[in-house]
Amino acid sequence: MNKNDTVTEQPKINNKEYKVAEIIEESPDVKLYKFRALDNTKLDFDPGMFVMIKYKDQTQEIARAFSIASEPNSETLDFYIHLINGRFTSKIALAKVGDIYYITGPYGQFKFIPGENKKLMFIAGGTGIAPFISMLRYIITRKLDVDVILFYSVRFSNEIIARSELQEMEKLVNLKTIITVTREDTSWNGEHGRITKEMIEKYMPECNERMTYICGPLEFAKAMKNISISCNIPSEKISADIWG
Repeated sequence: MNKNDTVTEQPKINNKEYKVAEIIEESPDVKLYKFRALDNTKLDFDPGMFVMIKYKDQTQEIARAFSIASEPNSETLDFYIHLINGRFTSKIALAKVGDIYYITGPYGQFKFIPGENKKLMFIAGGTGIAPFISMLRYIITRKLDVDVILFYSVRFSNEIIARSELQEMEKLVNLKTIITVTREDTSWNGEHGRITKEMIEKYMPECNERMTYICGPLEFAKAMKNISISCNIPSEKISADIWG
C-alpha cells in the first residue's frame, strides 16, 4: 500500500536484511507475511507506523510501504499484503520462506500514544486493519485501561482479516468490534453496507468523546473523516492513515 504519510523521524534501520519466516493465507487475496531480521534483532516503533519493504534481484529494486501489524519489539514484523498483481505484489506473491527482503523504517505520524486518550474509535477498510491489530496487541500486552470500538469494513465475509484474533481480543480488553460487509453475502449475519454516521451512532452515541483513527484507501478514508466530523468529533481528534 502506498502511503501519503510524512516522515517525522529518522529511520532506525535502513535496507536491513529480513528473511520471510512464515506465510499465512488470510483471505482469497490477502496473505500474512512474517519477516524476521537475519541478525534476530527486534524493531521498536509506535503502534500504527509503517516501513518500506524492498524486493531486489539482479535487474531491479521495487519498494513499497506497508503498515506493521505486529506489536513493537516482536520476534517478527507482520504485514497483511493484498496481492493485486502490482510490480511489488507480483514478486512477493511468489515469495518462499527463507527469501530475503530489505526493510527501512519505521515511519509515520499515524500512531497510538499510550496515555493520551482512554476512549478510542478505530475505523478500518480492508487491509487497513493492520495498524489496529498492532495497536490492540500493544494494548493487550501492556494491559492498558482503554475503551475501544472498532468499525471494520470489507466487501465479503471471507475477506475478514484476523477474524478469530479479533474475537479473542474482545475477551482480553474493553473492545467492541463491528464488522460490516458491503457486498451481498448471504453467509453473513452481521451488519451490511458501508459505514455511515447512523451506523456509528447506533453503536456509539457518545462518539464525539473519542480519539478517532482511520486507515484505508483514499476514498474510504476521506469519507470516514467526513462522517467523523459530522458526528461532532473535533478535527484535532481525528488521525487518518491514507494509502492507494
